[in-house]
Amino acid sequence: MSYLIIILMMIFTLFLISQRSKVSLHMVQLEGYDSKNYKKWVLNNKEKAYGFLKTDKPVKTPLVFTKRATRLYIFNLILNGIVLLIPSILFLLTENIFYIVIFVVLGFILYRQQPDIMYLSNTLIKPIEDNINMGYYKSAQEKIKNREDLTVVGITGSFGKTSTKFILGTILEERFNVLNTPESYNTPMGLSKVINNELSEDHEIFIAEMGARAIGEIKEVAELCQPKIGVLTSIGPVHLETFKNIDNIMKTKYELIEELPTDGIAVFNYDNEYIRKLADKTFKEKVLYALDDIENADIYADDIVVSELGSTFSLRDKEGNSISCTTRLLGRHNIYNILAGASVAKKLGLTFEEISRGIGKIEPIPHRLNIINSGTGVIIIDDAFNSNPIGTKAALDVLGQFKEGKKIIVTPGMVELGEMEEEANREFGTNIGKVCDYVILVGEKRTQPIYDGLMEVNYNTDNIFIVNNLEEATAHIGRLAKPKDVVLFENDLPDNYSE
Repeated sequence: MSYLIIILMMIFTLFLISQRSKVSLHMVQLEGYDSKNYKKWVLNNKEKAYGFLKTDKPVKTPLVFTKRATRLYIFNLILNGIVLLIPSILFLLTENIFYIVIFVVLGFILYRQQPDIMYLSNTLIKPIEDNINMGYYKSAQEKIKNREDLTVVGITGSFGKTSTKFILGTILEERFNVLNTPESYNTPMGLSKVINNELSEDHEIFIAEMGARAIGEIKEVAELCQPKIGVLTSIGPVHLETFKNIDNIMKTKYELIEELPTDGIAVFNYDNEYIRKLADKTFKEKVLYALDDIENADIYADDIVVSELGSTFSLRDKEGNSISCTTRLLGRHNIYNILAGASVAKKLGLTFEEISRGIGKIEPIPHRLNIINSGTGVIIIDDAFNSNPIGTKAALDVLGQFKEGKKIIVTPGMVELGEMEEEANREFGTNIGKVCDYVILVGEKRTQPIYDGLMEVNYNTDNIFIVNNLEEATAHIGRLAKPKDVVLFENDLPDNYSE
């Protein structure tokens, strides 16, 4: 009978813990299995982390039981089970009811402290995961080394790298068989997965987006992919919480150029003040693209006409070649991304005619200033993927291109800007006030600087709505928006951000 009691109590307690632990596991996954970042999230979100009540807030990025997540989930349950096993064994040996009480108390503590137990589990299992990851990494690295016929293009930057990757892939498909990393796969493990599982003998070009939040991370992915061509799209105040300052960002992004072989090619956005400094100190073969400093540019665009339908421009190089191009991508900033793609394509032997044809085939990139047909006559601009000071200005410029209807913005503001975050969001607010007829702010505390910026330009408070989530925002849009009105969704914070 004692055995049955203990078994039933163990099953019931571990079941409850297993359900509760999924919340912590989800946050660990969103934080990239980084124990330090996860612990910071727990400290900043104690109510959500330790609370017993489930929120009705919809999840934007659900927990995915990858192999790594499954291993951590099982390891965490085993760790909890070992703790519960101690009073269980003592009870079976002595049949002293005191150990049942101990079991119940420990069970409650383990249930309550799952955020901390998950932190411990993630820390303890890290050496095992590092060993597994290194196996995947070395396998992918060796696969690249054995492909002397493959050209790898590495792309990095504070912003614009994902758009540039898709743009370049579309242009190069005019002549080559191209493998592009999907979505925002830009970490060592993400890239290793793509190389190991998707790179085939038929692929001639591999385009690798390279992301980083700390010094040394671009070097790691560059050593994995071994690019022959490296593209620096932009440098700006992004991820300052981890980088601390612009100098560290510059140093990290330049790791891509440093890892290029001696006969490698470096492609630089010469209009970016930080990249210009890096380009000027580079002695490897380089290609400079620009819209402003065309005197020093190898490839540039002029005769630019930007509208709510896209852009037309003339693509030119310093040899005197030129061709007219049309793109459905919105905003002047996207022409920079197209120039980056054109620079690489030219170096790989494509003609201007092929490049122009490829530019015309570029599809709008999801969540990056793409227009969505709502079916109601209301124009929706989705710019929900990430946000930064330069990106918000570009988005508002695009919104300003629309001549008809009211302009409505929905935003939770910008994050991961370190000490400059408050000031950047305040400036965002002043810029919004100059363009938008209605403002819907998601999250009262986080968007306070935006509200302050709106007040600086004497914005009508009757046209500001503060909501808790996108569902409430949608309800306001339903009341405000009419056909030909334009709604801009600027940034959408992930689940690990909250008030």
